[in-house]
Amino acid sequence: MPGFFFPHNNMTELNGKDDCKLGEGKIHKKKQKAFGADLKNYLKSMVPHIESGIKTSSSRDVMLSAEEVIQWSQSLEKLLASQSGQRVFREFLKSEFSEENIEFWLACEDYKKTKSDHLHGKAERIYEEFVQSDAIKQINIDYQMREATAKKAQDPTHTSFDEAQKMVYNLMERDSYPRFLKSKAYLNLLNQLQTSTSR
Repeated sequence: MPGFFFPHNNMTELNGKDDCKLGEGKIHKKKQKAFGADLKNYLKSMVPHIESGIKTSSSRDVMLSAEEVIQWSQSLEKLLASQSGQRVFREFLKSEFSEENIEFWLACEDYKKTKSDHLHGKAERIYEEFVQSDAIKQINIDYQMREATAKKAQDPTHTSFDEAQKMVYNLMERDSYPRFLKSKAYLNLLNQLQTSTSR
């Protein structure tokens, strides 16, 4: 395991073992990060620090506003229309062990933009990754939809996954999306943005 550096003068580089030494000679067991802490840190990185002008860690230098985050609560469509919304919602779905839903939805959106001569390869990949009965990221669709989608994927068109995508979208809209809007992750992000804006 490679060493890590901490931005504190009294800490030394980890030596790769499960214990790390502090400058005072104390030994503390290295604790595994909980997912909640990872999500919290991710959301903190999404909050713009207006006073110092720091932008989000996104490569597109997108700054989140309270107004944009409020719009996410209007509909799942508005949430998914936002790149930042997709990322935050995906992190939430990871915490519920259902990120395959948004990954499939995004893969379908990308598939629709694919040039016709590349459809077959992409259709096969989407089918193997999300649709087939032993897929690693199997989506929650019924047997009939799985069979119908399998047939369409064998002779792919730009609409081959539309029905399955709609079923997954409806599942997220009914199930995960309302929980996301009530989650601490969303409410804390909104609260931090509103607090920053009112300063």
